[in-house]
Amino acid sequence: MAEATRRLAAIMFTDLVGFTRLGQRDEEVALRLRREHQELIRPRVTAHGGREVKSLGDGLLVEFPSAVESVRCAVEIQESVARRNARPEATEPIVLRIGIHVGDVVQEGTDIVGDAVNVASRIEPLAEPGGICLSATVFDQVQNKLRVPLEKLGPRRLKHVEHPVDVYRVVLSGAPSRPAPTDPGTSPNLRFAVLPFTSRGPETGDDYLADGLTDELISHVARLPSVRVIARTSVLRYKGSSRSVREIGQELNVQLALEGSVLRAGEKLRITAQLVDAATDESLWSARFDRPLGDIFAIQDEIASHIATAISGHLSRSGVTTLVPFVRAPADTRDLHAYSDFLQGRRLAAERGSEATMRTALGHFESAIALDPDFARARVGAADALLWLATEGAVPFDTTVGRARAELERALASNEGIAEAHSLLASVYIAEDDLVRTEREARRAIELNPSLTDPYRWLAQIAAGAGRIDEAVQLIESAYHGDPANVNVIAFLGRLYFYSGRIADALAHWERTESLIPFRTNAHRTEYYLSIGDYAAAAQGVRAMERARPGNLWMVAYRGILEARTGDLEGVRRDLELLEAHAASGGPARFFVGFVRFALGDLDGFFAALEEAFREHQLPFLEVLYSPLYASARDDPRRADLIRRQRAFAPGPA
Repeated sequence: MAEATRRLAAIMFTDLVGFTRLGQRDEEVALRLRREHQELIRPRVTAHGGREVKSLGDGLLVEFPSAVESVRCAVEIQESVARRNARPEATEPIVLRIGIHVGDVVQEGTDIVGDAVNVASRIEPLAEPGGICLSATVFDQVQNKLRVPLEKLGPRRLKHVEHPVDVYRVVLSGAPSRPAPTDPGTSPNLRFAVLPFTSRGPETGDDYLADGLTDELISHVARLPSVRVIARTSVLRYKGSSRSVREIGQELNVQLALEGSVLRAGEKLRITAQLVDAATDESLWSARFDRPLGDIFAIQDEIASHIATAISGHLSRSGVTTLVPFVRAPADTRDLHAYSDFLQGRRLAAERGSEATMRTALGHFESAIALDPDFARARVGAADALLWLATEGAVPFDTTVGRARAELERALASNEGIAEAHSLLASVYIAEDDLVRTEREARRAIELNPSLTDPYRWLAQIAAGAGRIDEAVQLIESAYHGDPANVNVIAFLGRLYFYSGRIADALAHWERTESLIPFRTNAHRTEYYLSIGDYAAAAQGVRAMERARPGNLWMVAYRGILEARTGDLEGVRRDLELLEAHAASGGPARFFVGFVRFALGDLDGFFAALEEAFREHQLPFLEVLYSPLYASARDDPRRADLIRRQRAFAPGPA
């Protein structure tokens, strides 16, 4: 038997993200992707002096004699994967995580074992999909020797590793900047997810109880200091998912997650809840509640109180003695029938599915208000539904917005501490160009609940309008990390990357998110291609927009710009007539007319359209300020005057 030998080595673990889930859906495709990713990795490992130790199902264990070469190889692998995924024929993406550590290994035959292998295997899951994470030992050997920047994520407690390990992230080209994944021992903000509670009852109509409990607990936990809770927009996509808490935790970059179930039998409830360490799948606390339906309010408080205690214990084990207090919020209704209507309305409103769905949601909120006129959150729900219907053109805009404002003001008069009410009021004010009140309400919403998403959007819009676009990017990145599935945030972030000159970041962001918001992604990408004169790519973008939303005014406008740029004057005429007709009927189409007239070289028509849009509070201010499409108008005094008057609405100095 060969004697075991010990040596120093750089250990790399790779993992094919989503392989298990894909295998359940289509085993043949999963196996093909595994073969393809191995064929992609192996020659690069050899080229950098590495040795494949063994295949680990959907990943590889590789050793290198040099830390520098191991990282160079990892970067080359991820860049090659990105190029492969960008090809039109790549219908299923390959997504890898890579972790690297340097330490002593013991060779046993062709295999290697030891603490270094264990540490590397624990570092790999800390990498974001498509990313690379390194231990501090690797960082010490490669810093200042690579062409890629490295970002410190801080110490991590790894399973079966006694002491915390400092971890670093390789910042790959095109990857957006992001807050480092927080660690309870080093950051004031612990990232937390309340996963959708499942309904275990035979009646599908009881789903609203599970969804309602999920929402209520998100709100409860969001009140805990030093905890950043993932927004419901992003956790609800995991409803019914077979993914493990560990997999979801990695995708959402959270340390702790709550999962549970609801079973209703007549007027009795059985609620189970479990708090899980997302990195280790370790259960930190679990409980079962068998109570009358009427105790639902007390159960929510009790679960949240247990979570606060468990989080405090989790922090103390990480070396932090912070006590996370739980302060009960006064219930704004004790009427179970009103509360049931409210939960059903909120479940439908969260779907944002259709006019019919939102009208049904509004009916539930109105029923709850009729049963309990002091039910403040039901009034906030009604305002939310009304604003959505008004924005979609389903109801008269001015009168409906006025009614929504009245509901919000009455709700806040009853309970000033409802963060969602302040956020919605900010959305009303920003539509009216009342930016002073917008900022006040948005900041109050964040003060009450830092995990809300929309207030960051309003503040980012104000910052960008004031010329502070880097601040706007930071605000939207913060919203994105707290709500990565929010379509409005995704769209705004890509546009801000583009307008701030971070083209590589914009293109990478659009590539990653196109499947989530195909129309808006193609709209922003088309604007970019028009701005650089790539009319073939712009034409592809317009066709993609038209397939997604035929007749949409953004599509018509960009088609008109493309036609003007390529000399299709008959097409421009038809599209201008269409846009003029929409504008004449009172729709928000006037500035689209201006965009097309600008492409025709008609500066007078461009500024005349913008003036009308300004008077109607519909000026596309960020496009006027930043879009390269209209750069040649930047020296025109009419543009400077428009900017001055628009900024007069803003808080603070212009």
